[in-house]
Amino acid sequence: MKKNLVEKPLEYWEEKSYMLVIPPKFENDLLKNSLERLFKNEEFEIINNNYQLDSAINIKIKYDGEEYEVGFYAGGLSVPDYYLNKNFLFKETEKEALLKANHAITIFMKFKENVKKSFQLQLKIAVTLIPDLIGVLDESAEKVFPAKWVHMIASSKILPSARDLFTIQAVQDTHNEVWLHTHGLCRCNLSELEILESDKTNCEQHYNLLSTYSMYLIDKNDDFSPYYNGAFIGMLINGTPVVVTCVPWTEGILQYKKAKLGNVKERKNGHNTKTSIVFLYTSEDEEKNHTLRKISLYNELWKENPIFFFSDEETKRMSDLARERFSFVLKNFENKDNKILLKIGLPLKEENNYEHIWFELLEINDDKFKCKLTQEPYNIPDIHTGYIDWYTIEDITDWIIYTKKFAVSPSNAYLLDEENNYENNSLS
Repeated sequence: MKKNLVEKPLEYWEEKSYMLVIPPKFENDLLKNSLERLFKNEEFEIINNNYQLDSAINIKIKYDGEEYEVGFYAGGLSVPDYYLNKNFLFKETEKEALLKANHAITIFMKFKENVKKSFQLQLKIAVTLIPDLIGVLDESAEKVFPAKWVHMIASSKILPSARDLFTIQAVQDTHNEVWLHTHGLCRCNLSELEILESDKTNCEQHYNLLSTYSMYLIDKNDDFSPYYNGAFIGMLINGTPVVVTCVPWTEGILQYKKAKLGNVKERKNGHNTKTSIVFLYTSEDEEKNHTLRKISLYNELWKENPIFFFSDEETKRMSDLARERFSFVLKNFENKDNKILLKIGLPLKEENNYEHIWFELLEINDDKFKCKLTQEPYNIPDIHTGYIDWYTIEDITDWIIYTKKFAVSPSNAYLLDEENNYENNSLS
């Protein structure tokens, strides 16, 4: 048994959110000119704009009734090329510009209780500083945001998804073992999360589990203490509930004495601050007694496409976003090369309960939409695949537009404004 395992203090990019705003070109007065735009923006109230600490300019901003301490400094930049292969599509010209960039303005700030609001504020500040930015490097989450996505999120009336606030990285050895871990959750006043001893066969569903659990904890915020408390986040194909918990790595690692990846030796220089290993509970007694089960317990069932749940908050956010950006559906339905799916919330017998299920859009008649069901419902026995009915925008909770180039959802609708080809199909 390993003794004296100690959780290290948070790194600077974990304690606060660090984003680097990348300009199209470097100017000597870049920071000065950028801050002048910030001071003139009436969306923010600058309470204090004239003090400096540790070579950074620190400003107190009042936004939507809350005060934020925000720091800025200009400096060098080098965008890791592998950051450009995560979650988003980039044109070759965008990649080239980002990889050549060597200067940026860093924005750093402590997230408030509403972390999604804080995240959106940081992006609002970014586009105010440099309206023609070519991208934003999110140092805390180790990824790069495309310029048009940043503008879209910053200008939206809907808060971003919890999924935008973190990344999941997969480290694989020369054999079959995979180590999954998050980046970006610490700045959200949470612990990073990990799954050890995953494998090539199951890592996709383990990734989905880790993503769902991370979103669950962000949406719960301070209302839920994750350590040893179970979270019901999904269902296996045989009806077994997926109930997960987590424990600090200093405790959880003791269950993984043979792990090749993520072991104690590998944590000497990283992944040794506030990070937690995810486990399963298979019964209420196990949760009561803190009996931890490895995620690999269900390895024979993960590949059978388990269902993972969205929180009520995320479901509402997705519905609001789908309606806010529904003009993209109306515009692109005219192109018959596109196939459009609408997710409709169908009422269940239980009051205020819905099953959200996909339909193909067939026809638009004013404010009504004729749709054909594309899958079998789980909880509605009297309709089946191929069922056709009319719905309104109030029934719609999500949508997908399949073009010849890529699939587009409300979260990456900025792609529909592009006319050039993209290199790959890895979408946000």
